[in-house]
Amino acid sequence: MSVLVIGGAGYIGSHAARALRRHGYQTVIYDNLSTGYPELAEGFELVVGEVADTAKLASVMKQVDSVMYFAANSLVPESVKNPRKYFTNNVICGLNMLHTAMDNGVGKVIFSSTCSVYGAPEESPIKEDTLKQPCNPYGVTKLTLEHALDAYEQAYGLHYVALRYFNAAGADESGEIGELHRPETHLIPACLTAILGERKELEVFGDDYPTPDGTCIRDYIHVNDLAEAHVLALKHLEKGKNSAAMNLATGRGSSVKEVIDAAEEVTGRKVPRRLVPRRAGDPPSLVADPARAEQVLGWKAQRSLNDMVKTAWNWMHTGRERLLKSVHVESH
Repeated sequence: MSVLVIGGAGYIGSHAARALRRHGYQTVIYDNLSTGYPELAEGFELVVGEVADTAKLASVMKQVDSVMYFAANSLVPESVKNPRKYFTNNVICGLNMLHTAMDNGVGKVIFSSTCSVYGAPEESPIKEDTLKQPCNPYGVTKLTLEHALDAYEQAYGLHYVALRYFNAAGADESGEIGELHRPETHLIPACLTAILGERKELEVFGDDYPTPDGTCIRDYIHVNDLAEAHVLALKHLEKGKNSAAMNLATGRGSSVKEVIDAAEEVTGRKVPRRLVPRRAGDPPSLVADPARAEQVLGWKAQRSLNDMVKTAWNWMHTGRERLLKSVHVESH
């Protein structure tokens, strides 16, 4: 079986491509490299192209049996300031991918969705049937494509799994691939770059939330656990099983302070930080119920918060350092 990984030169997509290879799948990566890096796709066939380029995308679709779709813009504040960009790239290009897949006989899609589709629910832990009220354009665009997938399944027989990630973190244990965003907004790499002096300090957005230590709680999930779930979702569809949407998370929440403590424990160094006001719209706690993924896919997160910090720290001293040098050389 052959799989097209669209967005496979990015953070989660590159880990999924490696997981597919470990399971014996032929894998082709398609990426426009706007936020991805060719170094993260080393060892795979890489086609550089836009999802909007129907002719190029169709030529690659003819070679594969299924698609994993990671291509999207994902910065929440940017989506509020520039919704046009998000509806164009996440919805219009997403529909273009679906149409191109169906027109070329590709009937299985694994879709990278997000917990942002839920908004700020009062229910905890969050189940898949929790009311979905996204509170930013990013979440709206992801939910829109989920609705399209559901409609296309009913009308055209398209088979899909929509995987709603909570907070992806960590890096491959090899240290060869990992997380590098510009700007870096995720908490664990923000802690580690503050330790390394690459940012002046970590900003802690409020310590007066109704949580045990006053800081926000999130459900962090290791990127390789996510990657494994994508392969299991594909196997699920290959067996002719029903389409589904499901949460990917540990089911355990960690506060901002607990993440900082883990970073300091792993590195043996203090995280320079500064308390700043709350960000508008930040829910106090977002923790998932991942039971459906365990029941349907036989999947369960294996790695701890400390594992996420350790692998991220290792990546920063191995593959990330080489990647930054490569990017620096190319930019000059």
